[in-house]
Amino acid sequence: MHSSRRSEKRIIMFKNHLKIAWRTLLKYKGLFVINIVGLAIGITASVIISLFVIHEFSYDRYNEKADEIVRVVLRGKVNGELIKEAVTPGPIANTLKHEFPEVLAATRLKSSGRPQITYQNTTFRDHRFAHVDPNFFEVFTLPLIKGDPRTALKELNTIIITQELATKYFGNENPLGKVLDFKESEEQYEVTGVINKVPDNSHFHFDAFGSMESVAHAKEPKWIESEYHNYLILDQRSDPKKIESKLPMIVKKYMGPQIKKSMGMTYEEFNSENEIGLFLQPLTDIHLRSDFSNVSNLESGGDIKTVYIFSAIAILILMIACINFVNLSTAAASKRAKEIGVKKVLGSSKRQLVIQFLMESVIVTLIAMVLAGLLTVITLPLFNELSGKTLLINQIITLKTVVFFLAFGIFISILAGSYPAFLLSSFKPIAALKNKFTNTGNSKSLRSGLVVFQFIISAGLIIATLVVDQQMSFIQNKDIGYQKDQMLVLRDSWMLGNNERVFKEQLSKDPRVSSITMSGHIPAGPSNNHMTSIYPGQDSNAVRRTIVYNIDDQYIPTMGMKLIAGRNFSKDFGSESRNMIVNETSAKILGFTNDAVGKTVTMLINNEGETRKYTIIGVVKDFHFNSLHQPIDQLIMLNDQSSGLIIRAKTADMAGLIASAESIWNNFNSNEPFAYGLLDELYNQTYLKEQKMGIILKIFALLTIFVACLGLFGLITFTAEQRYKEIGIRKVLGSSVPQIIAMLSSDFLKLVFISFLIAFPLGFYAMNMWLEDFAYRTEIEWWIFVLAGLITIGIVFITIGWKSFRAASMNPVNSLRTE
Repeated sequence: MHSSRRSEKRIIMFKNHLKIAWRTLLKYKGLFVINIVGLAIGITASVIISLFVIHEFSYDRYNEKADEIVRVVLRGKVNGELIKEAVTPGPIANTLKHEFPEVLAATRLKSSGRPQITYQNTTFRDHRFAHVDPNFFEVFTLPLIKGDPRTALKELNTIIITQELATKYFGNENPLGKVLDFKESEEQYEVTGVINKVPDNSHFHFDAFGSMESVAHAKEPKWIESEYHNYLILDQRSDPKKIESKLPMIVKKYMGPQIKKSMGMTYEEFNSENEIGLFLQPLTDIHLRSDFSNVSNLESGGDIKTVYIFSAIAILILMIACINFVNLSTAAASKRAKEIGVKKVLGSSKRQLVIQFLMESVIVTLIAMVLAGLLTVITLPLFNELSGKTLLINQIITLKTVVFFLAFGIFISILAGSYPAFLLSSFKPIAALKNKFTNTGNSKSLRSGLVVFQFIISAGLIIATLVVDQQMSFIQNKDIGYQKDQMLVLRDSWMLGNNERVFKEQLSKDPRVSSITMSGHIPAGPSNNHMTSIYPGQDSNAVRRTIVYNIDDQYIPTMGMKLIAGRNFSKDFGSESRNMIVNETSAKILGFTNDAVGKTVTMLINNEGETRKYTIIGVVKDFHFNSLHQPIDQLIMLNDQSSGLIIRAKTADMAGLIASAESIWNNFNSNEPFAYGLLDELYNQTYLKEQKMGIILKIFALLTIFVACLGLFGLITFTAEQRYKEIGIRKVLGSSVPQIIAMLSSDFLKLVFISFLIAFPLGFYAMNMWLEDFAYRTEIEWWIFVLAGLITIGIVFITIGWKSFRAASMNPVNSLRTE
């Protein structure tokens, strides 16, 4: 009986606390709105960034054995050249499975491009194709909708495709048993399985997987050719580091004899001055922690630094929103002093007052979370567009996440409301009724410290935004060694087969065309780059890997490159098959710094040790064929046949030229789609990740500053109200409006200047670390800090200026009439 009465009493008290809290919030509408908007923006930003971070860390975790799968990678240094490759020799997978009992399974994947596939006179090429070992679908969790994963790829020329591809090829027919024609390789593949699709959060995405049994090269024991992605499943009780420590033995045992055969030196001789080794990379690290060459990576991965930066922004913007709550609530104490005093005189305990103030915090937080939910739904598509992701709200709508966000809301309520609750409830009744605590030192110091913290973050984000913008501008304006404007790229012109040269000749007659070169080697975007090994003269100990461009005599002038020594390829000199042009970096590494022209270079033709000698006839000025993240590497150019067209236009009518090229293309009736690219756009796409990061950073920086300014606006409002009579007296004594504005603004500007002393060094340190990822980078100059300071001060003035002006312009009679 007594317990039920106590329960009823608690319910009544709870309802009373709720009513009082709601009425109090409505009484202070300005404070209420500022807190809700600030918290809603903070929570929205945090939720969206959390979705992004969760998605980035979820890569490849769809695999049931994700924590036991590793990829074998190659790292080393040969004659000073760093080697970092995600592709490794073909025999590795089965060898390690045979040598180490800790390896439970091993499988391989080989990317095979976009071959032309025909079914019933219809041709397709909009797909990505890879060859994989028969056990691939037992290692990776990609369930088959149709077919048996254990047997689907055991036979020659068998293929597993996605459901989307099956529908495109066969409509509603059963795809199993259907035969697809691969025109270029003149092979026929039988469909033996169908998967739904490769998940978005995977480090590879292919539409079709052919049996590795069809690849003759995959069966050869070649240890110094790297074309395969090798994956292992390790016993979960094993230590990957211990397995990794045994890999040098494998390299020596299997790679050593082939090094001797191809390079003429023993493994010990090779290893005395060079380092080469195999290492194990956890599957779940591939997306965010890969530093391998773009050629060897299956896809461009993410960036762990970006994830950390956005995570920090999510935490900081939420902290700023909570700081606003604390600041505004403590600043508003003077307006609630008599309320607290009366309640205490009437018998309210400290506990009851704490509950009331925490109730107000909970109401504000819950309303803010509801508003944040609506804002998240509205803004998530925009974030997806900017980031290139496909984040969905339903990714986080699970029982665990719902419980987490409820706990998160309670945490924010306590975090944002606990200090004001305990501070306000601790006032002495007499002092409260006399209003003698309006500017207690502790609360004022706390507010000042929190304002400084807010503007450290705001100024830091402004610095970060300016540095990212400056680096992007540097990238756009840097001399990259070739001309990228007015350049049309037709990478797939090889699809025309024997008609490619006819197509080129017809295009060259267009008066809008300045010149055309036939080559698939493009210094920006997808390219036909391949590598070989060369050494100067007879010095095989100085062997270095280098990128090879196969070009014609029109490549260098069409690309706007410059020869700094020697000559270009030319038909006037007859056969140029044993001549080469090198870039400046190659000339230096080969030891031909000033007199490379005329020197002999030996190239390894195959892994059997066969070589061919070439004569350097020219040195081309270094140009950037990798991104500015990487230093310019060795490159040689050979006058060899290549496919693909690069066209320099002498007109602004690029649309007309493209339409004309497409019309000529269609006349050949190749059944191949006409596709083109603009070189400047391909160049920009190289830095798409940085551009997107810059845009997103700007948005979150603006949101962070906006939330900080909301708090600042609230504080200047309460400051003006607290000094209401003081302002009236000063006006009566002759103070002008500018003097009153300066008085009200000075305290806040002091705090902003203090924040600069901390924000500027931190901003310099953080952005200097970010710039270290670029081999070619801008410098963080003094004017960035000056501009960041002026922007911050300008924002502060705009925020507090209007309210200060209104306070300074009021009629002093209104503030003094009660005296």
